[in-house]
Amino acid sequence: MSEQYLKKAAKTPETDEGSTRQTVMEMLRAIKEGGEKAVRDYAAKLDGWTGEIIVTQDEIDRAGAALDKQIREDIRFAHEQVYNFAVKQRESMKEFQTELHPGVIAGQRLIPVNVAGCYVPGGRFAHAASAIMSIATARATGVPFVVACSPPHHGGGIHPSILYAMSVCKPDVIMTLGGVQGVAALAYGIFTGKPADILVGPGNKYVAEAKRILYGEVGIDVFAGPSEILVIADETADPEIVAIDLVGQAEHGFDSPAILVTTSKDLADTVIKRVPELAAALPEPEVTQSSWANYGEVVLVDTREQAVEISDRYAPEHLEVHAADLDWWLANLTNYGSLFLGEETTVAYGDKTSGPNHILPTKKAARYSGGLSAGKFIKTVTWQRLDREANRQIGAVSARISRLEGMEAHARSCDARLEKYFPGKKFDKGVLKQ
Repeated sequence: MSEQYLKKAAKTPETDEGSTRQTVMEMLRAIKEGGEKAVRDYAAKLDGWTGEIIVTQDEIDRAGAALDKQIREDIRFAHEQVYNFAVKQRESMKEFQTELHPGVIAGQRLIPVNVAGCYVPGGRFAHAASAIMSIATARATGVPFVVACSPPHHGGGIHPSILYAMSVCKPDVIMTLGGVQGVAALAYGIFTGKPADILVGPGNKYVAEAKRILYGEVGIDVFAGPSEILVIADETADPEIVAIDLVGQAEHGFDSPAILVTTSKDLADTVIKRVPELAAALPEPEVTQSSWANYGEVVLVDTREQAVEISDRYAPEHLEVHAADLDWWLANLTNYGSLFLGEETTVAYGDKTSGPNHILPTKKAARYSGGLSAGKFIKTVTWQRLDREANRQIGAVSARISRLEGMEAHARSCDARLEKYFPGKKFDKGVLKQ
């Protein structure tokens, strides 16, 4: 296979990770032992926040009043899009029961978790859309209790647009908390008395590491890393639009990979020229320039089949296709967090308003996982019921397999039922292996 890197990344997302695990473990330990006081101490030390943790309705009302009417309408539109898509996801999941053998009835139930903890990042951007993606999806799935948190903004409360977006989604509790202390408060039920069953939402490397450490004690949505984009483009693509979309995602952070896979040398050359120019024209170009310089890649291939193979190897968080025959790409691509088909569809739409969730797997996790969806808040559990006659075969087979495995106590659970339900009947119940 011909595969030519016209631009090769100098780094990978793992290059600058550093060791944050020890710091996060120490914080989680201190918060688990110290409870509310430890959380407040970290909030004051790390975020300069000494105010109340639980957000009041008055604060929510003030946040809404501080926003223009158009902004409020835009946030509500985005909420409706995301909520309705999550509702359709939930409706696509089915409960069932079936008779597997005469008298053996088995089934599946779909039960929402009891408590969802939604982390909404702050930092360089006012992540109103992230609030909607996590909280609205939990609500659409039917989670009984939803608690959300977001860090204070410049020493004040939660950024007004984030707080308004959170409130539109109607969580039960909103907390002014960020970082590890916010994640810990959600996980341990600090301030609410309701420990989360699942933690969802993006954050910085400390938030991601806290979720990673807590996984098992609670569920999580995805193992998160730097945001990523891969664009597949052929000779029909508009190189200016391709370059703009690469720049659009590279602004997420200094370590955000932006990758182009193309069958067109002319397009590749144009994009390599235009991306630095477009980045330089941004109000704050440094992040995008660094991201492209260190993590940007351009790969030239001969065929669309090769493009699919390379894309699936990257397993990108966001995958755009600017190429002819979009249905072919939809049928053949397999590893991605979310797929954006055609020039008319951009990651920016998915990040903000189109409907499907933007909390997605990174660092090749798309090989085995999708992003946040209604299904992440649902436990798929099974049930079974047998009548007495069904025990005639199920009991005898189970007894024999148990003894084959050397599990005599299991076998005797089967024997007891056979003897009770079929007195005097002789069964081949197997022989315990020595």
